[in-house]
Amino acid sequence: MKLAVTGKGGVGKTTLASTLARLYADEGRTVLAADVDPDANLGLALGMSEEEVNSIVPISKMRKLVEERTGANELNNFFKINPQVSDIPDRYSRDVNGVKLLVMGTVETGGSGCVCPEHVMIKSILSALVFRKDDVVIMDMEAGLEHLGRGTASMMDQFIVVVEPGARSIQTYEKVVQLASDLGIYRVSVVANKIRSDSDEEFIRSRIPEDALLGFIHYDEDVIDADRNGLSPYDCSARTLEEIRQIKEKIDSRS
Repeated sequence: MKLAVTGKGGVGKTTLASTLARLYADEGRTVLAADVDPDANLGLALGMSEEEVNSIVPISKMRKLVEERTGANELNNFFKINPQVSDIPDRYSRDVNGVKLLVMGTVETGGSGCVCPEHVMIKSILSALVFRKDDVVIMDMEAGLEHLGRGTASMMDQFIVVVEPGARSIQTYEKVVQLASDLGIYRVSVVANKIRSDSDEEFIRSRIPEDALLGFIHYDEDVIDADRNGLSPYDCSARTLEEIRQIKEKIDSRS
């Protein structure tokens, strides 16, 4: 099970990714959750304290490690494009409520493009996660579509796009479907979050194919409060937990 959770900023990707990770961990599965969002808060959503989260150095910022694995340094402009990284998920992950958390960070490349040692390192690690055949791997991707253009999630089993009941959010889903197909990934599913009414559900059903829709997560003040207080939604909202449990069951049945 290799899942990449994506969508627009603020739609609830981290809530879904963290709760799925803990549900799989509850089953005794080995779960590795990769935080690929530059605004890394997956650790908080899994149940870490702010102090613990702030103590983590993302892989993309580990300059010495990047230089060691890629051979790049100030005197050498050439570097390996396939560095050895298979040990990194276990060596640099943190255990949180039964989940191995790996904070990847992002690469700030400006106008220089993405072919740099840090990007090569991150892409190699994400690719290596796919070959952990007995593990559940869940990636909490950065907001937007840039990661699809860079191909950092190109080997995942499926994308789960989190949407809200709005036209712009649906447009993002449609673009993900198109870009994912360019990468050879044809399993793109949808979770609709922040649902407030029957009309919200009807809007989603009118715009999303039935076979792509995994389920609905209703708006819940308990989840909002959990985010404000730096707590895991898994521990704060029984309703949201049950709705995501049902979504997980559908993911499992389709797999």
